[in-house]
Formats: sequence, C-alpha cells, structure tokens
Amino acid sequence: MEKEQQLLDNITEFIDSAREEKSKNRINSAITLLFKAISILADIFILKKEGFIPSNHAERFRILESKYPVLYKILDKDFPIYQNSYRTRLTKEHLNVLENDIRKVIEFTGIKINY
Repeated sequence: MEKEQQLLDNITEFIDSAREEKSKNRINSAITLLFKAISILADIFILKKEGFIPSNHAERFRILESKYPVLYKILDKDFPIYQNSYRTRLTKEHLNVLENDIRKVIEFTGIKINY
C-alpha cells in the first residue's frame, strides 16, 4: 500500500505541475508531465493486477501488450508524442490528446485521482 500511495502522490504532483505548465503555455513540459502521470497510472494498475511495478518503459509495454491491450494501445499511441517533446515544439492539439487519454486510463483502471 505504501508503494501505491507514493505513486499516487507522484501522479498528483505531475498533474498539478502539468496544469501549471499549460497555464504558462509550456506545452512540451505539460506533455512530458502528463505522459509520466499516464505511465504511473499504468504502473499502479500493473501493481494491483500482477503484484509488482515495472522497472522501465520496455517492461511496462511488454506487460500491457500481452495482458492489457486497451492500456497498451493508449500508451503506445502517446509514447511517440512524449518522445517528440524532447526534440520538437509540440502543439496544444498534442496536449489535448494526452489530456483525453489520461481520462481514458483513469476510467479503464478505476484508479481514483482528481483529473
């Protein structure tokens, strides 16, 4: 339970920070933070279902692809946006995709967070 609470606290911090970055029109930073929150939601889901937290993106994707394809499709679609945030200027449309997808992940996983 302690691991889960730490992850939930991190999600809250990333979401709060993403909102702040969005309000300052720092789209790339907001996208990076939202993807991290989405990834942690997936990790909590995996923790609840499998009993452990994936150690990296590759392990997370392998588990999701083989056992939870709904979540895999969302993260697989969003990962390139996250990666592009390091090398290009992204748009509010990209941010909107992640904002919509975090809602989908919250709904699918049933994890209670404020978004």
